[in-house]
Amino acid sequence: MSIRSLLPGRIGFGTAPLGNMFRAIPDDEAAATVQAAWDQGIRYFDTAPLYGAGLAEIRLGDVLADKPRDAYVLSTKVGRVILDEVEDPASRELGQKGALFEHGRPNKMVNDYSADATLRSVEDSLKRLKTDRLDIVWVHDVAQDFYGDEWVNVYESARTGAFRALTRLREEGVIKAWGLGVNKVEPLEMTLDLDEPRPDAFLLAGRYTLLDHERALQRLLPAAAAQDVDIVVGGPYSSGILAGGSHFEYAEAPAHIIEKVGLIKALAQEHGIGIKSAALQFVLAHPAVAAVIPGATRPSRIAEDLAALAQDVPYAFWKSLRDRKVVAHEAPVPVKDAS
Repeated sequence: MSIRSLLPGRIGFGTAPLGNMFRAIPDDEAAATVQAAWDQGIRYFDTAPLYGAGLAEIRLGDVLADKPRDAYVLSTKVGRVILDEVEDPASRELGQKGALFEHGRPNKMVNDYSADATLRSVEDSLKRLKTDRLDIVWVHDVAQDFYGDEWVNVYESARTGAFRALTRLREEGVIKAWGLGVNKVEPLEMTLDLDEPRPDAFLLAGRYTLLDHERALQRLLPAAAAQDVDIVVGGPYSSGILAGGSHFEYAEAPAHIIEKVGLIKALAQEHGIGIKSAALQFVLAHPAVAAVIPGATRPSRIAEDLAALAQDVPYAFWKSLRDRKVVAHEAPVPVKDAS
């Protein structure tokens, strides 16, 4: 099924930062941010066990616990089981992501995409989130950035394990939809080529943004649209660099990215718009994209995101991005050329 009928709007809230990504966030600040999202009408929340070894799920669950369950849509992920054992968060092997959640909980995380681990992960997430059901479940990070040359083997274990387990849960009505949540396009292309199992949607982080969209644009998004597999875009600000931060791909941004962002900012300023408006509206202009889920760690960021979504962006701005080869000419933009 298309998850467009399930999602309550075109913008949701991504909770990776609430797992103490990059920095230790006070509990009250995290809670205030989730509450701000709720107060301003956000009703889709995405999380994962990876985010601080369950910390983001716990923080999200604490705030949503007193909200009507039918009033919001909730997604989390499988592929990592959180244990009661303790380890040093800074020493975890997270592939290209390094010590991304070194400020998270010290609970040991085990990578496991088997059917049994998938069911256990779902049960554990329900407890941390203080809820009785999940709407969408994503199979997390079966890709090169976490598993290097072994990623195809990991993907295969997920195909025969997590994919089938989640298909059964969907058929039984336990969940409403499932898919993959990754930072690379190749696992999604591979999944679209399968006869079965059939996912409902994909969560793609960082690969359809102002800074990186060529590969997804060429094959993945058209193929997904043809098969009615909706795309939810995560990381629309490319880890923060498009929202005033210094990170790109979860690390300090390299010089060529900083230069590109500088050009986008200058063009945005020239046309009287904010760079966040450009980032969010570009993502949502593609017909294959059902929603975008920027993350935040401060309450004020929610209002910024909603204002960015509503801002009127002139076509002349998009044309200038195309003319400067920042945006691919064939990439859809929100305002059609009058000619």
